[in-house]
Amino acid sequence: MIKKNDITKIGYNSLIKKPAHLLTRAPVSQYSGPLKNGVKKLVNRKKDYKGLVEAIGVILRKTRLKAFQQVDRILVNTYWEIGRHIVVYEQKNNEKAEYGSGLLDVLSGDLKFRYGKGFSRRNVLNMRRFYLAYPKWQAATAILSWTHTLALLSVEDPLSRSFYEKECIANHWSTRELERQINSMLFERLALSKDKKGVLKLARKGHGVDDPQDAVKSPYVLEFLGIPDNQRYSEKQLEQKIIDNLQMFLLELGKGFAFVGRQYRISFGNKHYYVDLVFYHRILKCFVLVDLKIGHADHLDVGQMNMYLNYFKKEETSGGDKDPIGIILAADKDDVLVEYALGGISSKLFVSKYQLYLPEKRQLKAELRKLI
Repeated sequence: MIKKNDITKIGYNSLIKKPAHLLTRAPVSQYSGPLKNGVKKLVNRKKDYKGLVEAIGVILRKTRLKAFQQVDRILVNTYWEIGRHIVVYEQKNNEKAEYGSGLLDVLSGDLKFRYGKGFSRRNVLNMRRFYLAYPKWQAATAILSWTHTLALLSVEDPLSRSFYEKECIANHWSTRELERQINSMLFERLALSKDKKGVLKLARKGHGVDDPQDAVKSPYVLEFLGIPDNQRYSEKQLEQKIIDNLQMFLLELGKGFAFVGRQYRISFGNKHYYVDLVFYHRILKCFVLVDLKIGHADHLDVGQMNMYLNYFKKEETSGGDKDPIGIILAADKDDVLVEYALGGISSKLFVSKYQLYLPEKRQLKAELRKLI
């Protein structure tokens, strides 16, 4: 490591010609010893110099990010073109290139020999699948990375795939977030609450949030909490698990939710009540109150949530805010009991179920097929 007094012995001109590793542990701007020429002036302006370095760093990071994105888009377009050539060849020569055929084996081997890595049999097959899934090059397709594209190709149903594509672009999902939404059957869960026209609109335009009903799911899938289905836990432990995994919980809640706080206190004289979780919905412009129940939701829970909503409506909302929404999130519910309990109460109070495991895909798909 260079000592501060050594700089004058080495000399400024020779110092800047030294390998970069000599400066990595202690930048020139940090020395306070006797310095010569421009170095002394530089050190005397530490604040300005630090700002200069940071400004250059911002430019470099932005430029590198744009370069990576541009390279990724070129890569996606290249793979689409390769897939198109494979399909055109098949059609011209009456040859099929399903997973078990020999064409992809030969093609993969030749491409790897001539152009190096990146042309495994699986990858070549994915390029072909990419073109078949998207026979027309779309602007939306170019926005997504190759890893996003591979996740979308795992969705066989075109309606479902279209929905996840639209939502991924609109919400800037990472590949991990996209895969999680696919695995949790988000499209099927949302679609089952709609009619045929609503399902088609959902697939073509994504999930729009126009009213309180659109912001609520049933069931909510909380597999990311890591709680075994047969493990006993308290409402306090459930709440803590949600806070520990807040980013994933917000992803499950859907677009527009912003976290406000937990155990939000409501006071009536000397008596205090606590709302488990409070959010603000940026699209609907209202508070969303969530009460957690590890058992069945009953009429007492409905009455308590209604009290919370009335309090927030009068005491917490301000200019521009709409009436709050209440969600009782329970492990189970009796639909008939809930129907009677909600009779005459604001339509902005909902009782939804949560589950600690991923839904059964076959069952949800079968239910959706009946609907459409």
